[in-house]
Amino acid sequence: MRELWVPLSGAIAQQRNVETIANNVANVNTPGFKKDQVVFKEYLAAMEGKGAQEQGIDLPQKDWKPEDFYRSYNAEDSFVKVDGNYTLHEQGQLTPTGNAFDNALNGPGFYEVLTPNGVRYTRNGSFSINNQGKLVTDQGYLVLSKDAPPVAGSDGKMNFSTPPEARAITVSNGKFTISLDGEIYSGENKVGNMAITEFNDIHALKKEGNSLFINPDQQNVKIADIKTSINQGFVEQSNVNAVSEMSNLINANRTFESIQKVIKTYDNMSAKAVNEISKF
Repeated sequence: MRELWVPLSGAIAQQRNVETIANNVANVNTPGFKKDQVVFKEYLAAMEGKGAQEQGIDLPQKDWKPEDFYRSYNAEDSFVKVDGNYTLHEQGQLTPTGNAFDNALNGPGFYEVLTPNGVRYTRNGSFSINNQGKLVTDQGYLVLSKDAPPVAGSDGKMNFSTPPEARAITVSNGKFTISLDGEIYSGENKVGNMAITEFNDIHALKKEGNSLFINPDQQNVKIADIKTSINQGFVEQSNVNAVSEMSNLINANRTFESIQKVIKTYDNMSAKAVNEISKF
């Protein structure tokens, strides 16, 4: 029964939707988390135009197959699939904590951090200091200071020359303040400028885990006119609306269950057909 693929493809796509929404709900309290949404793509088999098939009964001159006894107009070749998912980069609410290690971004920018897999970008500003006096994220990744201005290469591309390891921020006495534009002071001494990165196309970023993003093209980095500010003593909440997302999760689960019932019905029909034919 080829038409079984229609509800089966819907079940696979809806399962992906349920997983995505469930992940959004699980991260409703993750600072700086940005919700994801799934995009579906539906393929409908084109129906044949008026022709011989609509001109009465046609008896094919061949060995008959089940397909010869009904006309589905290729409906059994229709299917739905997940065309991809995208991240909503809407600003989350800023909540005051009074903790100097909590720093929220107001604007489209990202913190630049160094992970074992290379430089990544995050909105999660819950920082701490490691045993070497370096400013790190809640996952232990080094928070980076602003890089030197890029230099145009012979190919016209902008090159960044300072190694990421050299841009780690050291706060020796464990106390620091950060201005709105990212200047970091330990006492009265300025120890660096926080690297706040904005992008020409924010949707070109690829999500890695729940809090990190990868920039696949260095030319996507915006060089000037940075509008993002840092608010020390604040936390940016996730942009997930818990009530709305729970409602979406319930609806997605119900849809998935309905599709499962359709698949079970097809299975029962197939089993009954086999049993009935075997009696002849």
